[in-house]
Amino acid sequence: MMSHTLWLTGLALASMMGLSGCGEKPQTLGTKNDATAYSGVTNAFAAPGWKAGDKNSWEQHLRTRGEYGMNDHTRAP
Repeated sequence: MMSHTLWLTGLALASMMGLSGCGEKPQTLGTKNDATAYSGVTNAFAAPGWKAGDKNSWEQHLRTRGEYGMNDHTRAP
């Protein structure tokens, strides 16, 4: 009789654990309207010489930064 009760208790616990993930709520952050990367920043960390809102200026600045500032192959030893 004891093993029958233990078995039913184990079955009930296993079924509760198995169904516990079914009631999970979706984890959404809501709506967020992201601006384009070249639209500008509101702090003092923008690179000097970059024009906020100008896509061509943004692309040129990234190209220059990638070629001279962040490329270890073009740096002097």
